[in-house]
Amino acid sequence: MAVVTELIGQSVWDCHGVWVGHVVDIRMIKHKGELQQSHTVNGLVVSSRRAPLLLGLTRNLHGRVPWLSRVLARVIYAGCTFVPWSSVADYASGEVHIDVLRKELPRV
Repeated sequence: MAVVTELIGQSVWDCHGVWVGHVVDIRMIKHKGELQQSHTVNGLVVSSRRAPLLLGLTRNLHGRVPWLSRVLARVIYAGCTFVPWSSVADYASGEVHIDVLRKELPRV
């Protein structure tokens, strides 16, 4: 897999070649209870209106997102689209290609 930070800023194209936007953030899932903490990619946050931006909301020691981070996320991610990682068909060429239509993707 490509380094996660390499996905930030890449263009995302749907299965019909329609441009969806740029990757602005990556949602990760943290696996608890393992000897070495590991993470997997849950999906991509894509925006057609904003320049590439990695917000990287932080969590406290108990895994909760502070209220200020939640408010910032609502403002910054307004109008963004969520692409589940299971919908990503190819990402190695410097662009992300997905196997669903743009209009089928959920809003953040």
